Amino acid sequence: MQYKALGLRAALAAAIFSAGTLLSWPTHAGGPPPLKVPGAEVRQLLGWVHATHDHHGRPFAVVDKKQAMLYVFHGDGSLAGASSALLGATPGDFTVPGVGERAQLGQVREDERTTPAGRFDSEPGRNAAGEPIVWVDYENAFAIHRLRPGRSEAARQARLESPRAQDHRVSLGCVIVPVAFYKSVVERVLGTTKSVVYVLPETRALAEVFGGA
Repeated sequence: MQYKALGLRAALAAAIFSAGTLLSWPTHAGGPPPLKVPGAEVRQLLGWVHATHDHHGRPFAVVDKKQAMLYVFHGDGSLAGASSALLGATPGDFTVPGVGERAQLGQVREDERTTPAGRFDSEPGRNAAGEPIVWVDYENAFAIHRLRPGRSEAARQARLESPRAQDHRVSLGCVIVPVAFYKSVVERVLGTTKSVVYVLPETRALAEVFGGA
């Protein structure tokens, strides 16, 4: 589940010129639906990152909550891959104070299950079960991780494959991607070094969160 790698400038140009079309995606019986090209806000943010070198040469990722997508880039700006993602069940751009502590106790209320917007300095790590993850905001238990096995796995896999972005709103706030994509892209690019994660807003304007963009 990934694009062919492109330079950041080339990726932007390709997205702009192919607006309204569908990105190439490996197809097979029962596979995921085609992905739409990055939206205007994604392209705008990438242009700002390219112009300011805000990621300081580190690998980085962009989370588009409106389209339920995760884009992962190498430090040189080339696109490592993209995937649909599961996100916080409740729309919102802020982290509720104390949610990280409550998450460890399994006591996160429905209205607290947001995926916060902003720029985060992330780093690889492990959760309490020893599973490799990428900590986006350790204090608030906000991470990127793979789809986990269990009773909800089949239902969540179906949500990941749904073309409707609203079907992807189910997590406590973390960004969850397919196992294959996590292992081949996220773990390989973001899971070996410090990186930057940009989460686009959904209830606020882009300029409120990323003033330079």
